[in-house]
Amino acid sequence: MATLVHGVVIPQGAVFSGEVVESIAKTKSDPSKLAIRIDSAQWKSGSAPLKIYLVGWFYPFISQNGQDLQYGPQQPATRTWNGQGEYPAGDSHVYRPFPGGDSDSGSSSPDMSNSVTSLHRVKMRNVETDRDTDGTVTLVSSHSNIKLDRATTYVLAGSELLATQAKHAAK
Repeated sequence: MATLVHGVVIPQGAVFSGEVVESIAKTKSDPSKLAIRIDSAQWKSGSAPLKIYLVGWFYPFISQNGQDLQYGPQQPATRTWNGQGEYPAGDSHVYRPFPGGDSDSGSSSPDMSNSVTSLHRVKMRNVETDRDTDGTVTLVSSHSNIKLDRATTYVLAGSELLATQAKHAAK
């Protein structure tokens, strides 16, 4: 999604570049650590230098179910359209599957649930945030290794936002 960073609107689809500053796996005696810094963003008609870090927040997925599409009120619940194939026309109850790449995979019906990203961020569980004197933000977990998922929306923040959050947390 488009976002505002240091007074610059970075459009959806921009490519962020940066580096993994630190990545350490958990051991019996030491916690796992992960620090990622983003240095720039590039998009079709521009670019911007940045200095933002991965912080311990993310936007979770919320599952939304699709519509309950039935053949009609006269059909029993066992005859509910499962979303796979063509919706029947008129009085015809003949199932006509759509052709697809997975048509011979043996799958009876696709997953009809739909996931959307929440509007509210959530703190990563069992993850603390450390900040070095140079401003680097490091995620630390004594419980497990810190793993990121490419489909999850994570929060990146600059030093001003981190200072503001710490100020509000202290109140």
